[in-house]
Amino acid sequence: MMNKWSPPGKNCGACGSQTCSDFVSRLEEGLTESDMCPFYCIEKTVDKKVSQEKIVSRENLAIQARNIIYSGVDVAGKEYDFVLLPFPDEPSARKFIVPFRADLVEKWDIKKGDLVTGRPAGPGCPVYHALRVLSANPVTGVIECHTVGPMAARKEDAHDIQAYHVHAFEGIASTVKRPPVFGTRQYFLPGNCMIGLAHTALVNMCFQKPSGLHVRLEDIRIL
Repeated sequence: MMNKWSPPGKNCGACGSQTCSDFVSRLEEGLTESDMCPFYCIEKTVDKKVSQEKIVSRENLAIQARNIIYSGVDVAGKEYDFVLLPFPDEPSARKFIVPFRADLVEKWDIKKGDLVTGRPAGPGCPVYHALRVLSANPVTGVIECHTVGPMAARKEDAHDIQAYHVHAFEGIASTVKRPPVFGTRQYFLPGNCMIGLAHTALVNMCFQKPSGLHVRLEDIRIL
């Protein structure tokens, strides 16, 4: 029986598609799976059989999505060089943030697994984010995290730090116009950016891995 579930129309981009309708089209074409959507909540059919030819890694799915939707020009007409995609089996590129009050990491005992909410006001982003903590440093206040979407904050308590700086991103770079070059400042688009604006950053690391070109981007700004 065909699964009648459909995404909620949030157009959050976490699945690698630009809109929910694009995601539905890719579902119907067999190019993605329902659980790529963070809002998917229907139990998987236990006895569902999938042929080996249709098993595609999350990284390859993200690259397919890029070939379809990433033009190299953001919603404001700014060109960008590459898209920053998540590591395989991760929901988003890794983000390293510093709260405006870095002492809250120690004061609130923020740790791995916690949920943090706030706005990246340092770079000038207007969107409130929900972030899953991977690690937190009580000395520097740096929090390593994934962006997990607004629904998470409706289901559990969160540390609301309100405003933070984005210290760095790490993920897989998928070239659209120009590849990342170590030591240079370039424009890129985070793969799950809800406002669709190009960011600029200093490329502080490029390391080829089996999953793709692993990059670290620092001094993040939206200009």
